[in-house]
Amino acid sequence: MTDAERQVEKVRLDRSEGFGERLLGLLLDREQQMPPQLVAPLIAEEIARIGGREVSILLQDYGQEVLAPLPGRRLVVGEAEPIDTSDAGVAFLRATPVEVPQADGIRMFLPLLDGSDQVGVMALTLDAVDDDDRRLLHRLASLVADMLVTKNSYTDQFFLVRRREPMSVAAEMQWSLLPPLMMDVPQVAVAGILEPAYDVAGDSFDYALNDDILHVAVVDAMGHGLDAATMATVTIGAYRHARRGDIDLGKIYAFMDRAIAKQFGPEHFVTAEMMRLDITTGHLQWVNAGHPAPLLIRNGEVIQQLQSPTTLPVGLGGDAPEISELMLQRGDRVLCFTDGVIEEHEVGEDQFGLEQLVDCVNRTEQVDAGIRAVVRTLSHTLKQERGGRTSDDATLFLIEWRGGAADHLARLD
Repeated sequence: MTDAERQVEKVRLDRSEGFGERLLGLLLDREQQMPPQLVAPLIAEEIARIGGREVSILLQDYGQEVLAPLPGRRLVVGEAEPIDTSDAGVAFLRATPVEVPQADGIRMFLPLLDGSDQVGVMALTLDAVDDDDRRLLHRLASLVADMLVTKNSYTDQFFLVRRREPMSVAAEMQWSLLPPLMMDVPQVAVAGILEPAYDVAGDSFDYALNDDILHVAVVDAMGHGLDAATMATVTIGAYRHARRGDIDLGKIYAFMDRAIAKQFGPEHFVTAEMMRLDITTGHLQWVNAGHPAPLLIRNGEVIQQLQSPTTLPVGLGGDAPEISELMLQRGDRVLCFTDGVIEEHEVGEDQFGLEQLVDCVNRTEQVDAGIRAVVRTLSHTLKQERGGRTSDDATLFLIEWRGGAADHLARLD
């Protein structure tokens, strides 16, 4: 080996804090004007500088069944990894790195987290792994996730990787409307899922965390196909507009109601559940506009439905709604769902029903701790118990309140 080659090898295998900072800085600088199709090769190139090889970028598909490989120069593109039965799936669901010893080194699976939303998993092999490697790769994975999310707006490449089946136009509209499927901060976590993932139309949800207030809406527009998707889009747009005006839930409902009535006329409507949660105190407020009542889960068990006076669905000109209130306990979960979850049935058979939903929730809560895993497992279990099909949109949205203040996060220790 020549002196030059030895110097390259020294730099390549240097995984110190200083080297890590330079590597991440270089990657960030190069990424800013990098075309989307070159992001993955850039990632593989920089990982090679610390001795990493066999790099794969795996993205969650829309049905939340598999982690699909992103194609690209210098990437290993194999088969999709099943989320339920693979090491990559474990890293994804638990949002924690997984290390698997192999004959030629250590295979690492690192969750790609954009904030707290799981984008997918990065896999790579190293000869050996120490704490310097783990610290650097954790930061690198966070940067990779941010890059993928940022570049997603400029290309269809990532969408095509995640799409494993033909998708309807209505479903494309709904997926483009959604916020991240998960948010996880110290005081509160939320997670949602849509079924059928590739043909959903009238169901949607939205949320925003503004200071100490979590805002949530779950909607179900009447009908199917593009008409329902269009109504859901207008409803969410009206909700966001009203919410950003900092008005109470009653006025938000009235604004949404007028928007749907004006745009679609008196024969069309949208059921909706709108909520506000103070994440420091657990004070929950909600308005029900013809929507199924949410479930309150405490200590891993459904203890009640959050029954409340209902007003007419959005678009039908209901009276000013009554705002319901409840003080949550730390660790409480609130499950919102659309009627497709409980009304699904085989021809000539009974509907799935609330009782079976509660039973599924209780069983799922006893097995899975993480909110993302719970909502995903629950949705897939419900689909299996309904014969593996969903003829109507079936949406779940789960909130977990933990409480406490976040002021300490602003301090740099």
